[in-house]
Amino acid sequence: MQTDDSSRFFANRKCEYYPCHKYSDDINCLFCFCPLYDMDCPGNYKMVEKNGKLVKSCIDCIFPHVPENYDLVMELLRKR
Repeated sequence: MQTDDSSRFFANRKCEYYPCHKYSDDINCLFCFCPLYDMDCPGNYKMVEKNGKLVKSCIDCIFPHVPENYDLVMELLRKR
């Protein structure tokens, strides 16, 4: 990671949940809680039933954690 990207990426390897997703590269913890959760994000989420309601499950989604997706995440948030 280049130093000019230091405000766009960090990996909290000391977190008890790191890595929170199965991914071969470093996970970007900047968006630890997905800012796109209540949106129709372009990631690999699925809707699952829990207590009779459909809820969004992001367990298989790494979209906001991939450093190259930072600009797209920010663009989607600006459109909100």
